Amino acid sequence: MTQKVLKVGSSAAVTIPKKSLEELNLRPGDRVIVEVDKKTRSVSIRPSKGTSSRERRIAELTYNFIERYRSDLEALAKK
Repeated sequence: MTQKVLKVGSSAAVTIPKKSLEELNLRPGDRVIVEVDKKTRSVSIRPSKGTSSRERRIAELTYNFIERYRSDLEALAKK
């Protein structure tokens, strides 16, 4: 199957067909590992093992910080 490289902001993306997502048991938002083989000029995508407890804790703390200081952060963004 052939896919097109799409421009996304200053990056690029390739969509993963629904059938391939199902075969890999992936959903939008899941983390994946992307590896490039320069020798064969190929890219492989595989599911990540998931997030560590440390990463989940950092995400939780970040979310709580944003919620607590949302109005202040929005005011700073307008300056």
